[in-house]
Amino acid sequence: MPISEYIKERTSENFKDRVKKRRGRAEITADILSAAMKEAKKTQIVYRANINFRRARRYFPYLEERGLIENIGNEYKTTEKGKQFLRDYQKLEEQLK
Repeated sequence: MPISEYIKERTSENFKDRVKKRRGRAEITADILSAAMKEAKKTQIVYRANINFRRARRYFPYLEERGLIENIGNEYKTTEKGKQFLRDYQKLEEQLK
């Protein structure tokens, strides 16, 4: 599955289905990176990734330090390393189905 389809699928999942299960660090990271594929403001990413601002304050510096996301002015964008993480995460998810 191409990464663009994977991102579309992750962001369009039924909200009720996603609320039922707790997400781990890798899934939250994938959601943030998916939301930031095109430059987006922090607020937009928080809403798309379905996280609160408190959690965002922890994740954004963590992802920046690891080179998965970059801050461009007042917007964030997923880096090539972040895109590779998404591809790898997608493969892992498919193998576990």
